[in-house]
Amino acid sequence: MTTQYFETPQHRRIAFRRSRGASGLTYVWLSGFKSDMLGGKVTELEKWSKAQGHGFLAFDYSGHGQSGGAFEDGTISAWREDALAAITAQTEGNLILVGSSMGGWMALLSMMALPERVKGLVLIAPAPDFTEKLMWPEFSREAQAEITETGMHLRPSDYGDPYPITRALIEDGKTWSILDKPISFDGPVRILQGMQDPDVPWKHAERLVTAMTSEDLVFHLIKDGDHRLSRPQDIARLKATCGEIAEVVRTSA
Repeated sequence: MTTQYFETPQHRRIAFRRSRGASGLTYVWLSGFKSDMLGGKVTELEKWSKAQGHGFLAFDYSGHGQSGGAFEDGTISAWREDALAAITAQTEGNLILVGSSMGGWMALLSMMALPERVKGLVLIAPAPDFTEKLMWPEFSREAQAEITETGMHLRPSDYGDPYPITRALIEDGKTWSILDKPISFDGPVRILQGMQDPDVPWKHAERLVTAMTSEDLVFHLIKDGDHRLSRPQDIARLKATCGEIAEVVRTSA
């Protein structure tokens, strides 16, 4: 599908790809922190959705991929606004949200804002509250002091060049903390989590299992799985899981 652009109510230029399907169900892909809509999992899911007759939407948050803006200007609030703007402007009808890493947090926040439309969740190494509960504690005292005093720290990455972590990102993230109270959702939830994930420990995802109220929640632990879960067998599992969710939504309608 061709990349298109739209402007959010906050005047951010967001890149997206969209297709419509006849099933009445649209899958929305929500990418992770520093990721974009050109990754292997999203493009494979895009092809699968089209083949199954479902609608599909993927987009880049501001400061990510092909969207406008600077990454260091981003916050959880801003990326949540981007997600809701993309979903509202570019989809209709019932939704299944598929979120990877930070995208899992974005999927949960979007579900809370659009409870009537979101019928199911597929979460891959979900990282709600990661700025406060995962990222900040991992920083050295020196890095924490640098963020507090100067407003920014360049964090080394296993996936590329160092990237900026700002005080605004850390402080804003606290306002969207959701793991310490029940997360109300009655639809089906499937969580795919690698036990060898160095970025989002599987115990973090287990906290989400405890917080969510859905009775139809399945937590898949992949013993040799990493954070990305992008091997052929992982992608096959993702497609099968998305198909299972669609069937649950269809039979419960």
